[in-house]
Amino acid sequence: MGYNLNFNAVWRDFDLLLSGLGLGLILAVISIFIGCIIGLVAAFGTLSHNRVVRGFSTGYVSAIRNTPLLVLIFFTYFALPQMGLRIGKIESFVATFSLYAGAYLTEVFRAGLISLPKGLREAGLAIGLTEFQTKRYLTIPVMLRNVLPSLGNNFISLFKDTSLAAAIAVPELTFYARKINVETFRVIETWMVASLMYVAACYIIAHALRLLERRMAIPK
Repeated sequence: MGYNLNFNAVWRDFDLLLSGLGLGLILAVISIFIGCIIGLVAAFGTLSHNRVVRGFSTGYVSAIRNTPLLVLIFFTYFALPQMGLRIGKIESFVATFSLYAGAYLTEVFRAGLISLPKGLREAGLAIGLTEFQTKRYLTIPVMLRNVLPSLGNNFISLFKDTSLAAAIAVPELTFYARKINVETFRVIETWMVASLMYVAACYIIAHALRLLERRMAIPK
């Protein structure tokens, strides 16, 4: 028996898909921004001479990177309330996703810090900057320029992972696609449109990041 494509049911609720895509982008931006802060702190921690700081930072990265994101989401949303800590589903996902993003970005930033010339820190200290000022005005800006391509790739990958928020009923794109699919039984049409929306969003993000890379590139 043949299958006749009919996109009418999808177009009827296309505004829901767009709102879900928008929420997914917002979740990704907020989580990755917080993840960048966590990743920077943890990256410096992994290179610290203090054993406790280095051990804590390394343990955090290993624990998060070796645990599936879906398990972390379920733990935060379902297990923490049993311990007396209740937070909303969106806040729960952002908290989990920020920690997850931070663990992956730690490795990106750590690689960037290791690749910096050793004389950069000494130059900053030589002109009278404090250790903190050297990191703020020299080390971090130069490192961010170097890791921008890797940071962009991680952003796209992490944005796609926001689809897992549907597991706890966060109304992003995958949640609404599943809702339309269940209500209309138009399986192929629903997931085809959702997939194309993810592809389009990722393409736009990648293009914007390439423009940013060119703008921030160090002139040769």
